[in-house]
Amino acid sequence: MLVIGITGASGAVYGIRMLEVLKEAGVETHLVVSKWAEETIKLETARTISEVRKLATHWYDESDLAAPISSGSLKSLGMVVVPCSVRTLSSIANGFSHNLIARAADVTLKERRRLVLVVRETPLSSIHLENMLRVTRAGAIVMPPNPAFYMKPASLDDLVDCFVGRVLDLFGVEHGLRCRWQAPLTRNEEPVETEDGPE
Repeated sequence: MLVIGITGASGAVYGIRMLEVLKEAGVETHLVVSKWAEETIKLETARTISEVRKLATHWYDESDLAAPISSGSLKSLGMVVVPCSVRTLSSIANGFSHNLIARAADVTLKERRRLVLVVRETPLSSIHLENMLRVTRAGAIVMPPNPAFYMKPASLDDLVDCFVGRVLDLFGVEHGLRCRWQAPLTRNEEPVETEDGPE
């Protein structure tokens, strides 16, 4: 089981695609979409909030601090906040559990489970960097959605899939997304001199 938080930072497509892949993989998901994430989903995608929630096994309102994921007694692989706003980053870094996303992240840290924060902000101030360092020291993984071009993406979907695959690898979730580096089949090498000439 994996907990997914989607906040109001740009990049809602990452969270939605992650839910799709986890559903295809048969992984149970517990979803929280913040109020501002709902607005971002409307602005950035063609999805409705209802459609996004249906991708999850269970979903909760961000104000529901009595939800099962607010307790460490609920076993999970961990949690991903994707995308993660700097406001949510700050809340987690300072233990301010003002909503269910921040509380579930706090629980994930205290239970020593894997927490991945897909922080979506640029440029970064010293406050952002200090909060990233603080959560990293507490055990979280800060993973900004930086695109990889070594797999020669042909579309935006390829870039999204590559990043989502990298995140799922951190949790050991099997997937078929193309995201891993593969060395070239041929290398440029100097010809080897032999008695019969260069090979």
